[in-house]
Amino acid sequence: MHFVGKTEKPAKGRGFLRSLPVVCCLLFSPLMAQDDGQSEDDSNLLPPIELEENENLQPADGDGTSSRRIRRLGDVQTEEWQPQFDSAPGSNRATGPALPDPEQTRRLYELLDDLAATPGNVAVRRELEELLDDVIRKADNRISNNQLDEARAMLDVVQTVSPNKTGLNEAYQRLENRGNIDGQLALANDAMRAGRVVSPQGDNAWYYYRGVVDRDPSNQAAQQGLANVQQYLVDEALKNARQLDFDSTDRLLEEALLVRQDASLIEAARDEIVEIRSAQAQYLEEQAVAAMDSGNFSQAERVLADLIALGGEDIRLGQLRRRLEEAKVYGGFKPGQVIRDHFLNTPFWTPETVVITAGSFLMGSDTFDDGHVENESPEHRVTVRRGFAIGLREVTVEQFREFVERAGYATDADRKGYSTIYNHSSGRLAQREDINWQSSFDGREANDKDPVVHVSWNDARAYVRWLARGTGKPYRLLSESEFEYALRGGTSTKYWWGDGTPNRVVENLTGDGDESRSRRSWTVAFENYTDGHWGPANVGSFERNPFGIYDISGNVAEWVADCWHETYIRAPADGSAWINPGCGLRVIRGGYWASSPNQTRSAFRLSAKPETSGARVGIRIARDL
Repeated sequence: MHFVGKTEKPAKGRGFLRSLPVVCCLLFSPLMAQDDGQSEDDSNLLPPIELEENENLQPADGDGTSSRRIRRLGDVQTEEWQPQFDSAPGSNRATGPALPDPEQTRRLYELLDDLAATPGNVAVRRELEELLDDVIRKADNRISNNQLDEARAMLDVVQTVSPNKTGLNEAYQRLENRGNIDGQLALANDAMRAGRVVSPQGDNAWYYYRGVVDRDPSNQAAQQGLANVQQYLVDEALKNARQLDFDSTDRLLEEALLVRQDASLIEAARDEIVEIRSAQAQYLEEQAVAAMDSGNFSQAERVLADLIALGGEDIRLGQLRRRLEEAKVYGGFKPGQVIRDHFLNTPFWTPETVVITAGSFLMGSDTFDDGHVENESPEHRVTVRRGFAIGLREVTVEQFREFVERAGYATDADRKGYSTIYNHSSGRLAQREDINWQSSFDGREANDKDPVVHVSWNDARAYVRWLARGTGKPYRLLSESEFEYALRGGTSTKYWWGDGTPNRVVENLTGDGDESRSRRSWTVAFENYTDGHWGPANVGSFERNPFGIYDISGNVAEWVADCWHETYIRAPADGSAWINPGCGLRVIRGGYWASSPNQTRSAFRLSAKPETSGARVGIRIARDL
């Protein structure tokens, strides 16, 4: 709009709408000389016009309205417009241009009124500038939201007030681009190249392509653009899945599904993501199992937390949870499972062990029990909270030979040059020279499958330490409470098979039907019982006890880790070995081939010096899980 030149005088009573051009002309005039005598630089305000030096203010029609001669810079006019204000500013505004915001419309007219009354008011002109900037910003928002008619009306108001307003032409250009398909496609392609595929809202490729399709569903360029947008979202989803960010993966695929109706690309991506998720779940399972097997239960818990975060693996997670609980108690094994370990650098296996269930039992015997001995008191409860493995059989001569030869070990009997044997002629135990682990109970050469005897506590400890070093597994001697717990096998009777003579052959015991080579028999023995052996039998020749262990109440007794104590006062209640520094006696547990029925009881205990060896005591190993 151009307001310089001759213009008719506004008719009296026509209101502010007719006065708007006059105000707009005044708006374009920088304040060259203010009425209050002050000056201010307006170079950054609206485009300049210039008042003539002979500016003339004088009464016009006798109503107090002044006239002012104005011309634009660069305009050459022979006649100049002299505006007239026939009515008070602000009248009849309902007929004038309006903005969507009524409050903003009201303020616009107030500012124009103020500027009409005081054209040189810099503060008013600045506020008007800011208001018009805000109108352009709001028009841009409506352009982004495809409210094009409303945006155009707002920009037209700005153009009416200030045709050369900074940013107005650019806003009109955006409006025109938005208003035509080619412009929309250009915006979409620009956004795609700039990486604004799905954001920010209202200024992204998806938004622009969608706008074109809404106007022209058959537009192939826009349809291909939407396919490209969908491909981008699917690619991002797959990339995040490979980085194990499955939360954002699901969100991206949901967005991709909204882009276009063809879901084949999404379904193929979902199948690939399922494979990625499954592979990660399998990897986490392997990591969890490895942590359990190594006893690193805290690491296993962390891996299971990762599996929970992965989601969708409830069945697998439940199985691993149960396995972890078992691993904490049984090291990943199951009660009753028979295990053995291979040596790390040699072709040799450890003796077999059987996994014993965790549990609780009463250790020792009551004062009123038949056969009770004072060192079995007080009877007390022991709770074995972690499972362990115990030698399925006693250590054999053959197994001990591997140790001696590979470790170059000399037993206490070797160093002393003697041990104690059973003498058939006298029917008693006797010391004899040149007896060692290769000898049987009576001094003859031992059979490979016989339980090794003539071994001391020191020898037994050296053997389990060698197993531990060779396999990297925690082999050791049993504690006394573990031995009695395993011997009882969950029973509370005098023997694991009951309270008297067994009704079947269960162990190598002293029976009244047994007979030695010299035709001797036992004076104190189980009545009506014979197992056919005088002396140790080959290991594992008889029945297992309820925990699956051979020969634990007969054949030969075994060394355990504990120091000897005369009673159980202050004894550990958790299944651990009771050890004092420098103890002079060690504990022997379990019946043997020459034990009387009273000495075969589950609660019975013996002691000996750690260097003692003889024909009655052998070795049974233990392993932590």
